Amino acid sequence: MPDRITMGEAGLEVPDEPIVPFIEGDGIGPDIWRAARQVFDAAVEHVYGGGRRIAWHEVYAGETSFKRNGEWLPEETIETFQEYLVGIKGPLTTPVGGGIRSLNVTIRQTLDLYACLRPVRWYRGIPSPIRTPHLVDMVIFRENTEDVYAGMEVEEASEEAGRLIGFLAEEFGWKIRPDSGVGLKPISEVGSKRLVRAAIQYAVTFGRRSVTLVHKGNIMKYTEGAFRNWGYEVAREEFPSETITWDECGGEPGDKILIQDVIADAMLQQVLTRPANYDVIATTNLNGDYLSDALAAQVGGIGLAPGGNINYATGHAVFEATHGTAPKYAGLDKVNPGSVILSGANMLRYMGWRGAADLIEASLEAVIGDRVVTYDLARLMKYSTEVRTSEFAAALVERMPIIERYAAMSGTRRAPSHIRAYM
Repeated sequence: MPDRITMGEAGLEVPDEPIVPFIEGDGIGPDIWRAARQVFDAAVEHVYGGGRRIAWHEVYAGETSFKRNGEWLPEETIETFQEYLVGIKGPLTTPVGGGIRSLNVTIRQTLDLYACLRPVRWYRGIPSPIRTPHLVDMVIFRENTEDVYAGMEVEEASEEAGRLIGFLAEEFGWKIRPDSGVGLKPISEVGSKRLVRAAIQYAVTFGRRSVTLVHKGNIMKYTEGAFRNWGYEVAREEFPSETITWDECGGEPGDKILIQDVIADAMLQQVLTRPANYDVIATTNLNGDYLSDALAAQVGGIGLAPGGNINYATGHAVFEATHGTAPKYAGLDKVNPGSVILSGANMLRYMGWRGAADLIEASLEAVIGDRVVTYDLARLMKYSTEVRTSEFAAALVERMPIIERYAAMSGTRRAPSHIRAYM
């Protein structure tokens, strides 16, 4: 019987038929969601043989919701995500002009989904602008609730801006040009530590080699610099037996997780020139935005970039496609569903269903390795076969039993290098 996912003392407690709310999304959302759901259900069936399944529960937000009931983000949708803990969504239209600044940000802040999880890895066969994309395999933990995304800003020439500029001049001696818009950049100890704690725990759980704290603390010493310092405190005080710093190990961490830090602008260079040196990245909100998109460009673009927003304390999580709604392609069965498919794989992994998650990723890698791709990749890949959104999903499902047979022989769910030999 369908039942709720709950949070116990040891973490998520997931029934065999969990109720998972979903938002199809706007624009291309219905196209990519239909494709992704087919993949999710097939992977769960193949791995668990009918012993587990997902009870999907649709809720609404964005333009679709506004057309239905006049609300961009109904309270019922938020309450459903609160009740059932884990959900997934497609891309949403954000209203232009006044009102809600961003539906995505609103969902994250309302549910206090403080960790934005963005795994980035290259799949064999995908064209890349760099020479060594196969070395890119990183997981970004981007703080989701603070920094400039807190939305604490006032408009240039407004009464509020004048009052704030005057107050800062009088109380702190800060001279700000009177024609300035002004914003605040809050970085808290609680927000920073819980983000870094989640990143280190992820590294421990999944056997990752290092956690890099990315910051701009050389300039913003009491916000970004504090983030760095608090990150080291978490490692030292809460994970003393699992972690070691660069100074302590001299570059030879042994079997411990290396904790290091890099200035944000240098990191944007390092991920291009030395990607093999980095594994898990913990960073502030704005830095994480830049880094995740820059890394996505190295491995095939935003169409294959998964995302998840998680509160590891309460268990709440909403996984999502990281791209926009692309309304000109809506209903054409044309675009790449990879972002929402991989986001769903991460959702399954978060739920503890690692076998299904691994099967989805292996199937996607196998399909792309066979050069069966949607238009965005087909235009970049010679001798590829261009397929529709639905056909791409069907190709993943077609390869699942092959990968399962290969896994039985090899002991691992990875795509064989020449999968056609097994078809």
